[in-house]
Amino acid sequence: MTRSATAPTRQRFASWLDRRLGPVLVAPAIAVLAAFAFYPVIGSFWLSLHGTILSLPQRGEPFVGLGNYRDLASGTLFWRSLATTLEFVVASTALETVLGLAVALCLHASFRGRGAVRAAVLVPWAVPTVVASQMWRFLLNDRYGPVSYFLFDGATPLAEPGGALAAVIAADVWKTTPFASLILLAGLQMIPQDLDEAAAVDGAGRIARFFHVTLPLLRPALVVVVLFRTIDAFRVFDLVFVMTQGGPADATDVLQYLGYRRSFAEGLMGSGAAVSTVVFLLSLAASILYVRAVGSDLWRGRR
Repeated sequence: MTRSATAPTRQRFASWLDRRLGPVLVAPAIAVLAAFAFYPVIGSFWLSLHGTILSLPQRGEPFVGLGNYRDLASGTLFWRSLATTLEFVVASTALETVLGLAVALCLHASFRGRGAVRAAVLVPWAVPTVVASQMWRFLLNDRYGPVSYFLFDGATPLAEPGGALAAVIAADVWKTTPFASLILLAGLQMIPQDLDEAAAVDGAGRIARFFHVTLPLLRPALVVVVLFRTIDAFRVFDLVFVMTQGGPADATDVLQYLGYRRSFAEGLMGSGAAVSTVVFLLSLAASILYVRAVGSDLWRGRR
């Protein structure tokens, strides 16, 4: 067989190998994702369809269908927790995005000691959430907290419904704003400097260049920050658990903490799983809305 005759055969074999090898290489990642993501979600949803009670194992796991969801919807506590969660998500995501952008712009500028400042900014993000929660609880303590002493005359905002939620939001903003700034700083570094210089030559001022050059090109990084922070804010638990335990007067009783109380404090595993399923659906809905409202325009612009 001549070399010219074997060339098409080799190309067909390479094409066949590419089609067959791709799924084989992706299969381990899909298996891990199914084991650690899909299976818990499906298991939680299946548990939410049963009336499982920890203190009554002899009762078994009777199938109740959507009964747990109907019980949640008929009570005021669930709707109050949902409103608190949405307030936390909107406030924390907006503040972290705006402050993260401001920090990223500062870190993107050239100044002496920029590397040390960048490392220092990431310290709050590196602190474990439980440790950060305990620190904020200490700072806001009404007896020995320095923040309560100097800013609130010895009173603690954790004892007031509005102040407690604001304190939890402030702790979350302090903890995760460095994450937003890190993503946005990477986006700023991907923007060609020539575009900004060309706009300056054309007479555009600093503010005009930011809104008409920098911000549109930073849109992909902004989408990532808003999407990640929204999903993570819906799942907030440890800050509330350590700082307020859902109080005072259920003012900080977010959905994840409500699910924890239903599952382990009250023993209603099916009801707690229903709350977790609601949180998952809310996160999924937020992701789809972001992709449709922002991501679709982004990809059309790239094409």
